[in-house]
Amino acid sequence: MTIDAVLARIDETLPEALERLMALLRIPSISTDPAFKADCARAAEWLAEDLRGLGFEAAARTTPGHPMVVGHGGEGGRHLLFYGHYDVQPVDPLNLWDRDPFDPEVQDTPKGKVIRARGSADDKGQLMTFIEACRAWKHVYGSLPGKLTIFLEGEEESGSPSLIPFMQENADELRADLAFICDTGMFEDGIPAITTMLRGLCKAEFTVHAADRDLHSGSYGGLARNPIHVLTKILSGLHDETGRVQVPGFYNDVAELPDALRQQWQSLAFDHARYLGDVGLSVPAGEQDRTPLELIWSRPTAEVNGIWGGYTGAGFKTVLPAEAHAKVSFRLVSQQDPAKILTAFRAWAETQLPADCRIEWHDGIEGSPASVMEIADPAFEAARAALTEEWNRPAAFIGAGGSIPIAGYFKTYLGMDAMLIGFGRDDDQIHSPNEKYDLESFHKGIRSWARVLARLR
Repeated sequence: MTIDAVLARIDETLPEALERLMALLRIPSISTDPAFKADCARAAEWLAEDLRGLGFEAAARTTPGHPMVVGHGGEGGRHLLFYGHYDVQPVDPLNLWDRDPFDPEVQDTPKGKVIRARGSADDKGQLMTFIEACRAWKHVYGSLPGKLTIFLEGEEESGSPSLIPFMQENADELRADLAFICDTGMFEDGIPAITTMLRGLCKAEFTVHAADRDLHSGSYGGLARNPIHVLTKILSGLHDETGRVQVPGFYNDVAELPDALRQQWQSLAFDHARYLGDVGLSVPAGEQDRTPLELIWSRPTAEVNGIWGGYTGAGFKTVLPAEAHAKVSFRLVSQQDPAKILTAFRAWAETQLPADCRIEWHDGIEGSPASVMEIADPAFEAARAALTEEWNRPAAFIGAGGSIPIAGYFKTYLGMDAMLIGFGRDDDQIHSPNEKYDLESFHKGIRSWARVLARLR
């Protein structure tokens, strides 16, 4: 069974595939705003109907929030699940858009043709690449490319409140041998990638209390404890001079990067000077014995995200404040446990307190762990070969500095690994005005999935 006929079909029917995407983009499925609840339901039913037309047994399934679209179809040895989300971010501020966010258009730009609309890259354009690959395959061979489950969420952009309960209630139905997630991007323009590491996240917000009221600095300055001094001392002690986090046990569950993966990352020739230069910086911070890609993909962090206290208005109010506040977050890697990290941080911070001071913690001990994919599974190398063949550039296994919770949920609740393959670009302006998706990403994304499915079916 050759892939050439499927690829030819994809090329021939690109205008029709593009028009289907445009139809989906015209539906304003903003999940966080109750005013668009009916539109979210309309998008879900549009997708379910499209899947039924391809031979899937599909439906928009009711949840306490927006519907989940689930479809099953095809036959084969390995059961594959594809995940995407049909909801989109709000469009505010609307005045910064060059056109109606839900009136999609193909535009010419200096870098090529782009699809301009809210949701074009995040995530409607991405999810339709997979569906269009299935459509071409079905036309050529009369059947779907293997045993497939399609799982499309409608609340990803609003915190996914219905996702975990739905997965728990339907675990037997959703469980597969491997999941695909198409909500990521390429390493650089023209270099396809499979994301195999995602950092986790946990957060702490706290207040340092001292006196029972704000104090006049002329009467108490030099004698009374200033909680801002106490807070900044705690925060300044988070790292040593080499950039290592000083919370006891912080690195206990951090595994070293495998040599083969480190060498592959080095071959990517990441230009950290340009990466930092784009935001007005020049010198890498963080652990001094690590490469820049390690720092943003495979090493944990401790960051101060906010700090405030005392009088911050115009002019001066010469007081010693009664309290000072901070928000601190930790990006987690490998086997780091959010609860262990936050417990250790709280204990460490408490030991820094002088007499007459106390810490009030404002949130619970929770968070999400990192996700590390089992790339020893031959499916990963098979998919990498397929991407390399399509893009004519060696595909890379990469990490991601942020978090995509669904990858961890698949592991935790369904016991399966996920392969994250996406075709987004750094300049897609997701979540921002004038979001776009390159027409090349859409076209070659469809072709890429056809090649991946041909190798894994």
